[in-house]
Amino acid sequence: TGLSAIPPLGNDLETTWKRLLAGESGIGPITLFDATDYDSRVAGEVKDFVAEDFIPAKQARRMDRFTQFAVVAAQQLLKDSGLVINDDNAYDVGVILGIGLGGLKTIETYHAKLLQGGPGKVSPFLIPMLISNMGPGQIAIFTGAKGPNIVTTTACASAIHGIGTAFSEILLGRISTAITGGVEATVTPLGVAGFTALKALSSHYNDEPAKASRPFDGARDGFVIGEGAGLLQLEELEHAKARGAKIYAELAGVGASADAHHLTASHPEGLGAKLVMLNALEDAEMKPEDIDYINVHGTSTPVGDVSEAKAIKDVFGEHAYKLNISSTKSMTGHLLGAAGAVEAIASVLAVKNDIVPPTINHAEGDNDENIDYELNFTFNKAQKRTVNAALSNTFGFGGHNACVIVKKYAE
Repeated sequence: TGLSAIPPLGNDLETTWKRLLAGESGIGPITLFDATDYDSRVAGEVKDFVAEDFIPAKQARRMDRFTQFAVVAAQQLLKDSGLVINDDNAYDVGVILGIGLGGLKTIETYHAKLLQGGPGKVSPFLIPMLISNMGPGQIAIFTGAKGPNIVTTTACASAIHGIGTAFSEILLGRISTAITGGVEATVTPLGVAGFTALKALSSHYNDEPAKASRPFDGARDGFVIGEGAGLLQLEELEHAKARGAKIYAELAGVGASADAHHLTASHPEGLGAKLVMLNALEDAEMKPEDIDYINVHGTSTPVGDVSEAKAIKDVFGEHAYKLNISSTKSMTGHLLGAAGAVEAIASVLAVKNDIVPPTINHAEGDNDENIDYELNFTFNKAQKRTVNAALSNTFGFGGHNACVIVKKYAE
């Protein structure tokens, strides 16, 4: 019943959706720190974000950037959903977010102060600023939501696991509505250095940043790190109808699985990816042919894109060729713990508006022999079609897989 987005494409939902459909890139040179000596010097940064426009300056200074994203996105979300939290319903509103790494910038800043000036230079707000649970914690403080307040941390699958947890809390009758999704802010020296050391990031497009994230393209060379937030208001149907809420779509089912394979690499045969999609379909009581669109994990890594494409063919069979498939990471970069939320939002809007955002940066003829290009990856241009149901995948380091299915709401 509500959506909000602060990704690299814009600081609000309307701008984000418009730019997604236009196939515009939010990726550029890293400006949040001096990346001169880094092999990868591009990122999906949130531009022109001023937390103090929405949060009192004193409180904003006591938050890491990821928490600032969370609080501002929550304000936007409640405005969109029209939910008013008060003493009568506060215990019925949960806040359940996915966050992968938390306050990495805060750790870096105060570690340097410790080394330079000793323990007396460490702020008393260090711990409250860096811990991941302060994302949902601060949302509750600002909004008054007193229901279950939880953070899920499963690397790049964090946000969908958060959405799945919120879904379960509502199904169990513990709450009627939840603020859920994901946030992340790890475009920092240590964050970029760490992923670069893993050889995970794109390094061939530093002079052409907008072309760096190119899922399923033969010239892809790694993912582009990003930051931002995506939040969704989940609500039990009768509760939503009773307050006259607008309904974007129905959350039909969620799935989870583990690769049990490798620290960072997805299973080469896509077994975990296959299982998580099957689990989500079973949870939604839907058949593979009921799905019209898949917003794929599609990070633009050489191995990951191949295994996901294979898993889709294994799950959907001949219907795979009737699907639209796209990776919005081609435009946003990889938002790590927030990725699944922003991509779930794109899936909801595809269902509501019957249009699929593209996978940009595919050069004609620049193919990978391990990928079946008979699949419709929605390359370079949005495509209009009926989207009755959409599935969105996320896969995290450690082999954590999560999937969500949304479909059109019908009375």
